[in-house]
Amino acid sequence: MTAGIQSEARAQILSLVRDFVRRDVEPVASRYDNEDIYPGELADKMAELGLFGITIPEEYGGLGLDYTTFAMIFEELSKGWMSVSGIIGTHHVMSYMIASFGTEEQKRRFLPRMAEGKIRGGLALTEPEAGSDVQSIQTAATKDGEEYVLNGSKMFITHAENGNAFAVLAKTDKGTDPPYRGISCFIVEKPSTGLTVGRHLDKLGYRGLDTCELIFDDCRVATENLVGGEEGQGFRQLMSALETGRINIAARAVGVATAALEAALRYAQQRRAFGVPISQHQAIQLKLAEMATKVQAARLLTYDAAAKKDAGERVDLEAGMAKLFASEVCAEVALEAMRVHGGYGYLKDFPVERYYRDAPLMIIGEGTNEIQKLIIARRLLEKYKI
Repeated sequence: MTAGIQSEARAQILSLVRDFVRRDVEPVASRYDNEDIYPGELADKMAELGLFGITIPEEYGGLGLDYTTFAMIFEELSKGWMSVSGIIGTHHVMSYMIASFGTEEQKRRFLPRMAEGKIRGGLALTEPEAGSDVQSIQTAATKDGEEYVLNGSKMFITHAENGNAFAVLAKTDKGTDPPYRGISCFIVEKPSTGLTVGRHLDKLGYRGLDTCELIFDDCRVATENLVGGEEGQGFRQLMSALETGRINIAARAVGVATAALEAALRYAQQRRAFGVPISQHQAIQLKLAEMATKVQAARLLTYDAAAKKDAGERVDLEAGMAKLFASEVCAEVALEAMRVHGGYGYLKDFPVERYYRDAPLMIIGEGTNEIQKLIIARRLLEKYKI
């Protein structure tokens, strides 16, 4: 796709997304969030808009858009309600793994259905005793003829109830050194014998989108569902895919932070204290200036990581920086917006309390920020090795 066509496609899809958010998402966000209702009709409309196929290549039925547009879409969705971005978040991590590392047969079998939204995917990585420490996963896959038998459990799985396919990381060889060389990735569709959805997890924020356990008890998966057809490649496939995941988390953080900033700007001009709008008080002006500057810096870091991904570069350093900075800014700006609102910001009548509850997810998700700092430091030391 040429730059001109890409730019035109970006403008069109962003316009459609903004209209969707304004018309369909914003009117229901507070109620769905408060009552923890899954927005099935919004997911269907997102499928109609093609949002399940943003970065899936056109030859497989997707939009084939660049990662800068991808980031902008996640930002716009999250400004309206961050939970709706989660419907397609790990779906795109899964589609990236198949598009980048899958066999041609796997690409043709899965990607067109993923682009249409018939397959709504997710990532089954985290376990009760293994999160950021991927090498410590205990879910095992044992080959039995033309099938693998999966046993283990996964925790904090987004879209576990309402999704219908997952990229599942499992150990096919527990004796490798280092352990990551024994990790493989499988595509497991629902329903599958031996796969059950465990308890629905009641969360502080990110509500309305199901997060559950997945339990694998002698779950049989065909050998042709081993991503790439080769054992031991799952860790490498995952690390590459998580670069895109961290770009989308950074973009979500920018979206929530922007919504909080805009809410603070509106309220500061409406609320009066000591005879004038509080926006005329220097203390509030200083807050707004710092908030806006940090949000813009987070946005530019995110777009920079996306642009480098579009150029085919390795971006674990840039994506880690963007995710780290944007998520911390999001939490800070959400709190500052609440402080601008005063007591009203603490009420569910105003959306800033939702922004405040949603912000921590970006700090914790796709690898905690403490892990991001380690990744950033290691990459810097590699880059500037003496």
